[in-house]
Amino acid sequence: MSRAAKILWRLFFGGLAFFILLIVAINFGLVGEMPSLKELENPTSAIATEVYASDGSLLGKYYIMNRSNSKHSEISPNVFNALVATEDERFKEHSGIDGKAVMRAVFLLGSKGGGSTITQQLAKNLFPRENANFFTLPVIKLKEWVMAIKLEKNLTKDEIITLYLNTVPFGDNTYGIKNAALTFFNKTPDKLSVDEAAVLVGMLKGNTLYNPRRNPERAQERRNTVMDKMVENNFLSPSEASELKQKPLTLNYKKLDNHEGPAPYFRQVVELEVKKWCKQHEKENGDKYDLYKDGLKIYTTIDPRMQRYAEEAVAQHMKDLQGAFVAQPQIKNGTIWLKGKPKEALKSMIQRSERYLTLKDAGLSEDEIMKNFNTPTRLKVFTWNTKDHSLDTVMSPLDSLKYMRAFLQAGFMAMDPYTGEVKAWVGGIQHTYFQYDHVNISTKRQVGSTIKPLLYCLAVDNGYSPCSSVSTAPQQFAGQAKPYNAGGSKYGAMSMKSALALSVNNASLYLLNQVGINAFIDFAHRCGISSNIEQVPSIALGVSDISLYEMLWAYTMFPNRGINTQPVFIAKIEDKNGNLLQNFVPVQKEIINAQTAYKMVLMMQGVTEIGTAKRLRYRYGLSGDMAGKTGTTNNQADAWFMGYTPQLLAGAWVGCDDRFLRFSSTGQGQGAAAALPIWAYFFKKVLGDKKTGITSDAKFVAPADFNNCGDMGGGGGAYYDDPNAIPSATDSAGNPIKRDDTSEPLEEIPPTEW
Repeated sequence: MSRAAKILWRLFFGGLAFFILLIVAINFGLVGEMPSLKELENPTSAIATEVYASDGSLLGKYYIMNRSNSKHSEISPNVFNALVATEDERFKEHSGIDGKAVMRAVFLLGSKGGGSTITQQLAKNLFPRENANFFTLPVIKLKEWVMAIKLEKNLTKDEIITLYLNTVPFGDNTYGIKNAALTFFNKTPDKLSVDEAAVLVGMLKGNTLYNPRRNPERAQERRNTVMDKMVENNFLSPSEASELKQKPLTLNYKKLDNHEGPAPYFRQVVELEVKKWCKQHEKENGDKYDLYKDGLKIYTTIDPRMQRYAEEAVAQHMKDLQGAFVAQPQIKNGTIWLKGKPKEALKSMIQRSERYLTLKDAGLSEDEIMKNFNTPTRLKVFTWNTKDHSLDTVMSPLDSLKYMRAFLQAGFMAMDPYTGEVKAWVGGIQHTYFQYDHVNISTKRQVGSTIKPLLYCLAVDNGYSPCSSVSTAPQQFAGQAKPYNAGGSKYGAMSMKSALALSVNNASLYLLNQVGINAFIDFAHRCGISSNIEQVPSIALGVSDISLYEMLWAYTMFPNRGINTQPVFIAKIEDKNGNLLQNFVPVQKEIINAQTAYKMVLMMQGVTEIGTAKRLRYRYGLSGDMAGKTGTTNNQADAWFMGYTPQLLAGAWVGCDDRFLRFSSTGQGQGAAAALPIWAYFFKKVLGDKKTGITSDAKFVAPADFNNCGDMGGGGGAYYDDPNAIPSATDSAGNPIKRDDTSEPLEEIPPTEW
């Protein structure tokens, strides 16, 4: 034997010996840790975090993998046949490693497929390749071989293929055949037909590329390829396959996500808040907590009954209001989108859409993309007229954008003003289609006249009283060329309580002139409003963008005797074993004294008795002590109502995400018409349910030695009204405007442009 041949044989046997030694070393865990047999059979799964309501009921979960397991008997044979034919033809024959497939992959460079068996793929799924690189990948691959052999020795073929189907990803954050069948076909895996099984198995080659929802044509081609493989392996006859290939790809897609169930917007906020908490807290081993893996138990303040009533109230009113909104000519005929800001906004919406970006990435020109946007196609859109609020219809993608943007949105939150506990949170009209939360502190809109109670409160704190006389004449501010007339001059002089009840704009400007712009901005910030407030006179009319969350925070001081209470929606967090990690308590501070707070309560009661919110009583039949304030912004872009009883505080906002989409008339778009009904429907349900503990018999209680109008202080003037009666206003001729419980209140005058 030649010297060269000897060297080659030595290299061969040396390499073989090294390979065998490496396998042995891997098996005994000498080359990195190897999972035990118990771990292989029972892989450690990430534990979902659970979110609970105040009564202990489960609101939802947070997790990375949407995974559910199925037994072998619960999976259609069509799935097994399609999987074996496509992924591992000799699955029943090999012992974890398919030698033929490996040699084919080596010598043909994988041109006819890879060498991984179903068992090897299972090993990879159970223990993913973390931090793999060019140098470590061969060792990792060998580890998977060893794990595959162990699995084959200790599990039956049925157990292996079932475990594989329970762990494999199918795209759209769906793991396991059970969730895949439910997601794409809305059926259990035992009911999957041959062609449906072929679609799902076909996705395993590329979850996104062959996703039937995103790429139906590619998914159908892949489905047919899988059925061809089933024919090759005698699982399907050629005639059966030919017939099935003629069937269109039909889905019954139902995403398994967090959009459904109680309080979806609230759960979204809790998720973000706890993610922040996890980044700031460590486990005993020094690792940060993981919201999606560590099985935390989050106990919230949400009252399930009140939450349900809030969601029902929003749906009841918004369904009715939407009909009137889209009946407006400029929205009904689409002319609103033809010029100016709406036209530019529509262009921006198109360019931000997933469809546009996908077509752009595919290399289509702008003309081709717009042709696509103007071509009618089958779409699913939101509607108020079906039980699940979904409508399968045919319209162009461009029309669908206009259609969806023209839906009025709403935000509603209810809380205990004393403890700060949030009882109900509705961030929008339907979470599946509209995820933007209109309650969250980061969501800010002009607040209109709901800012006025804060201004009046500062005035009272500086010596004014509900009976003080205020001017409704146009007001002159430093730096302004002429007096500003924001509306209300016809009333002449009137009491503060009447001015607030009727939401007279000039009266608010008068009070702002008295207390000072900077003093008012500082006061608003002390009340819990962190949003920017510009140093302009129109802040008295609510031109600042502030969140509903902040406004409720500021209003807590009125029923709570001057104590400002920060809203809190998480009560405590426990670990997976029930050990307490943190209790959450609200931040409280005294902003005003109890005397001032009660004077504000009396004035805001006037809003519900003679003012812009009196329809609460005569139209919606609410009784008992209640106080509040309506709000309407420029051109009716935003409608508000903030109100409270002695036990509960709540606020509602209504408007479109695009401010140019709005009611053209104040009658329909004002806070009393567009937002107040949500509050009314909610309280009607809450007050009618004894289990909520909220009753119409509760009373606002005056503090000791309360004197409503005795201290005129900086307010000056005479007692304008009987302190024991609801103040009345006079017109410019000095004639009294009498209280009328049954007539419509005067329309609230929104602020005009400054």
